[in-house]
Amino acid sequence: MTSPPMLLRLGRRAAPSLIGRCRAAGTDTLFGVRPAVPRRFIIDTSYSAHFMDFKGSSIPSSMKKLVVTKLSQDFREAVSVRTVAVPTPGDAELLVRNRFVGINASDINYSAGRYDPSVKPPFDAGFEGIGEVVGLGLSASSHYTVGDMVAYFGSGGAFAEYTVVPAKESVPVPSMKPEFLTLLVSGATAYIAMKRLGNLAKGETVLVTAAAGGTGQFAVQFAKQAGCHVIGTCSSDEKAGFLKSIGCDRPINYSTEDLAKTLRKEYPQGIDVVYESVGGSVLELAVNSLANKGRLIVIGFISGYKTAAGITPFNGGMLPVKLLKKSASMRGFFLPHFIEDYKEALRSMMQMFAKGELVCEVDCGDMAQEGRFVGLESVFRAVDYMYAGRNLGKVVVDVAPPTVGDSKL
Repeated sequence: MTSPPMLLRLGRRAAPSLIGRCRAAGTDTLFGVRPAVPRRFIIDTSYSAHFMDFKGSSIPSSMKKLVVTKLSQDFREAVSVRTVAVPTPGDAELLVRNRFVGINASDINYSAGRYDPSVKPPFDAGFEGIGEVVGLGLSASSHYTVGDMVAYFGSGGAFAEYTVVPAKESVPVPSMKPEFLTLLVSGATAYIAMKRLGNLAKGETVLVTAAAGGTGQFAVQFAKQAGCHVIGTCSSDEKAGFLKSIGCDRPINYSTEDLAKTLRKEYPQGIDVVYESVGGSVLELAVNSLANKGRLIVIGFISGYKTAAGITPFNGGMLPVKLLKKSASMRGFFLPHFIEDYKEALRSMMQMFAKGELVCEVDCGDMAQEGRFVGLESVFRAVDYMYAGRNLGKVVVDVAPPTVGDSKL
């Protein structure tokens, strides 16, 4: 699967307001009433600037984080583990002890410096996390307190044991479940893209590439909820079985079936909507498979991210003719451009998840050769695992497993 939309320079400007506009005023949360969590006594170490729960949270003096020290699409070559002082939150910020962090295909684009050429190493890596608030600034304390659980995403810094996050970029969550990470970007991308660009209608045929990945799993479910016939590409029988379990009508294991031949034979009238994240030859096939008035949504092109150019060559010379002949369209989707839809998307997905109407598959590496992704250093393994196409669902790293008796799980 491809990961969240690329956080280009525009994305970094847009990301703060993306979450900020979604938080309700006062003690209400984005999803309704603030979840009940144990409250701790707050020790005010400055009496004016910030609150830090050193005693209750046992905040250490130093921590580990991942830093891009060299621009390269080879994540292991680009990123190093560094030990630094635990940061102090500013007035409107939270200090979050990370429990889970999300792995995205665009982590490699970020380490290669493709998003903002003006940003030079060293800079922090990682886009999204979920954890416990262990410190906060004075104005941030009007909405949060120590012990709150929050999810967040931004322009870097999640791959750390502790991360300072602007309060307005944080989303309160009712429990420390990694499933909430899947909704912030991967789920929201599928939800909004399908709604705004897909214009799904009952009875239409929808193709989702990399369908068993982090965002593909949501595209499949939202298309099915719209009453569509859903086709999903995947690389194994296990993934095909998973796709069937979430409503995919025709999983296609491209390691055992010829995708092009299957689409021509079984769908001679073409595909109405394609949710595409692979790029290269798969994108070309998607264009050629469109039905009259078909819509192709490009959310990424993961097949090219590990190359020097960052993109797999695409033969688009005849693209205008192909689109014109079918009155078809091809559009890109970048989440920060749809800020106005974000609040409704998260609220809706959260409600569906709570009701058991939405599957949020998470892959923590339990079936990986070296075992579960535990500890910050396992981010490297997790990135390799995802790019090897072995993941089923969103890849997540367990940064700090809980102690026995933790009630927030």
